[in-house]
Amino acid sequence: MAHFTSNTYTLKREILTFSNKNSKKLSKPDKKFTADMAYGIPASGSCLLTDIADQLQERSKKVNSVERLTRHFGFTVRTGAARSSTATTIVQL
Repeated sequence: MAHFTSNTYTLKREILTFSNKNSKKLSKPDKKFTADMAYGIPASGSCLLTDIADQLQERSKKVNSVERLTRHFGFTVRTGAARSSTATTIVQL
């Protein structure tokens, strides 16, 4: 029997350790954002902020998590758009 839960937590811990080592000089909110994105993108297999917010499994509402992630990109999300069925994607050029 495979222990998928323990494998998931081991992988998450390794990703967060790597992220923390590479973001030592950043502010605390920026460190959290870096860690959330470093874990959320591979865990969700997507670059959609809504999918990343699902994988983070935070206690706050999904729309609040998406808005927090969006603020770190320097964009704003209208609350109505975040609550709609369409997903929010950020594309960097």
